[in-house]
Amino acid sequence: MSQVKVEQEIGGSILTLKGQFIGGAETDELRDTLMSLTENQVKHLIIDLNNVTYLNSTALGVLISSHANFAKRDGKIVLCNVSKSLENIFVITKLTLVFAIASNVDEARKMLTK
Repeated sequence: MSQVKVEQEIGGSILTLKGQFIGGAETDELRDTLMSLTENQVKHLIIDLNNVTYLNSTALGVLISSHANFAKRDGKIVLCNVSKSLENIFVITKLTLVFAIASNVDEARKMLTK
């Protein structure tokens, strides 16, 4: 079952993730989806982590590299619905300095339109 769902909307896409991303097939699916969004010139991306229970270093690496790809094209990625345990991972790794983090999808949309 797919753990990555893409919804297109005006001005960008929303990527909804589910489950654990521990460097297996689910992380490959995430990498492939992000690459295809980059190839399709998507400028703004919201990644909804509401149903994600764990991200390992491989999955974080995938997110970081796609952040770099988006930034190169003047695009932007906003993470939202980050749980406390995931937030701790982002704080410890200092990725809160890299990623814009919103509390929910609506707030993420507002951050992208600024």
